[in-house]
Amino acid sequence: MYKHTLILSLMWLWLAACGSEAEKSAEGQAAATDSVGMAAAAAVRQVVGIAIVEPSARIVRLTPEQSGYIREVKVNIGDKVSKNQVLVVLDAEVERAQVGQASAKAATQNEAIAAARENLRLLEVKLGKARADLARNEALFAGNALTQQQLDDSRALTADLSQQLRVQEAALREQQRRLGEAQADVGYFQTLADQKVVRSPINGAVLSLDARVGEYLSAQTAIGEFAPEGPVMALTEIDEMFADRVRVGQRAFVRAQGSREVITTGTVVLASPYLRKKSLFADKAGDLEDRRVREVRVQLDQPEKLLLGARVECVIEIE
Repeated sequence: MYKHTLILSLMWLWLAACGSEAEKSAEGQAAATDSVGMAAAAAVRQVVGIAIVEPSARIVRLTPEQSGYIREVKVNIGDKVSKNQVLVVLDAEVERAQVGQASAKAATQNEAIAAARENLRLLEVKLGKARADLARNEALFAGNALTQQQLDDSRALTADLSQQLRVQEAALREQQRRLGEAQADVGYFQTLADQKVVRSPINGAVLSLDARVGEYLSAQTAIGEFAPEGPVMALTEIDEMFADRVRVGQRAFVRAQGSREVITTGTVVLASPYLRKKSLFADKAGDLEDRRVREVRVQLDQPEKLLLGARVECVIEIE
């Protein structure tokens, strides 16, 4: 019995020793793998990301603020336009009629104000004369040259004219307030009419335009895309393994996907301060990977060599 117990104890000790050695070996292999990975990452001098060529101010969607039928299309795809240039005109007959109606009310109100002012001036003249007469009558009454009734009549007239003047001043203020309301209506209806015109938000170029005369256009429905004037960039995403090594000012270049030929060089002008899920260039939801990336923007030196919207490889020098 004692021999059996001794044999079992020795076997357990041997198994435990083997297990400890195996764990140490696995830990060593993992540490070695991590070291190799870190060394490999440190040895990398370039990082590559799929990029989209876009204006630095990003592509803008063109949308009308109001619904309506398209009456005119003033530009074509590819046209260079300036800020506030008219691109598309919608029917605005109703809004223009409302502007005319409100303008007519404002004109009528101006005439009412002019009449109220004339009445006010007339009352001011009458009140001035009444006050002068009252002062003279008080002097005559003091010299017993005027009766009490005549003095009272003079005082009553002065008081009555003073009251009429205050009423007329209030009436003038009311007419002016109504004019303000009429002018506000003109401004409101003019704004509605102005919103029937789609204008260029800034200097740039029309990339696409889906608008035909006679079509009905709903508010906030995109009718095309617009590229603001300015520098062009390659918008890319860098894997989290190398993301912390990307810096603003680093040199970069772009090339066609699968090619080694450099199309144009550039400089990193923006590196996002956080990591996010890889999604920018995924065509399908199922293409997403459980890795995080850093958004990076590279300003291109010769953007004329590329079309906006082109998908290229962006290589960043991180050494």
